[in-house]
Amino acid sequence: MAAVEDALLVAGGLGTRMLPTSASVPKEALPLVDIPALHHLAREAVAAGVRRIHIISSPRKDLTGLLGDNAWLQSKRPDIDSQLLSPFADIEVHVHIQQEPLGLGNAIECALSDISGPFLVLLGDNILLDKHTSPDSFSPSTASLKLVENFNKNGLPCVGLLKVMPEDVSDYGVVRQDGERILEIVEKPTIEEAPSNLVLCGRYLFTSDCRALLQKYSVEAYGELQSIAVQKHWMENDGLLGVELAQFQWYDSGKPLPWLQAQVDHALRRSDLSESFSAWLKDRLAQD
Repeated sequence: MAAVEDALLVAGGLGTRMLPTSASVPKEALPLVDIPALHHLAREAVAAGVRRIHIISSPRKDLTGLLGDNAWLQSKRPDIDSQLLSPFADIEVHVHIQQEPLGLGNAIECALSDISGPFLVLLGDNILLDKHTSPDSFSPSTASLKLVENFNKNGLPCVGLLKVMPEDVSDYGVVRQDGERILEIVEKPTIEEAPSNLVLCGRYLFTSDCRALLQKYSVEAYGELQSIAVQKHWMENDGLLGVELAQFQWYDSGKPLPWLQAQVDHALRRSDLSESFSAWLKDRLAQD
């Protein structure tokens, strides 16, 4: 079985829901308290064992500052974990440009000429954390690692899943399963139509046949549902598995309110911030 050596970080979206900030700052650069979203994703991918990271960007987005090596700052802040100042220093990095925002499948196609085996896909505005560490003792998420472990055991493409409240299912792709095996993905159903409250959460592990399948299920024919068509093909053939990430917190940097909630939730879970921030928050709420 081929090893998973590549990860795609999909960062091509315009971030219109985060305007006006996203007009000058890529949403992937927005910090979860003090660590940029893209750095969380990069270190998660490295922790999953990949050798190459492929960043899918857009023509108007400048990620130069995020990709730089800032090891020179270590002398000024020796307390910060070196992997956060130089998050890409120990990994091969390729940047690919998606000329038009034509959906996830088309974004993936931008990188596949440089990939021959199975690969991870991480959506750039979705942070999944099972540990809430600070910059001086940073520990990356294991979400992608869990998908790699599942693939190494089963040899099948798989997707990360998380439970949401029933009233939120209409914002996501919702799955119907038989055990681990996914039987159906329903895009943005009503509460009544939803087969469950388990939804796709921005983590995928796709197999090497993805390139041929994206050509078969073209963006011209399927539009932004191109990647769903590919996953449906796997469901109807050898299989597509779901990996539930039950102990993870899911933070979305793509919309203002969820991102504000993420800051508060993460700060309350961090050992270096929780006590003082919780005290301030209780005092502030008592004033209303």
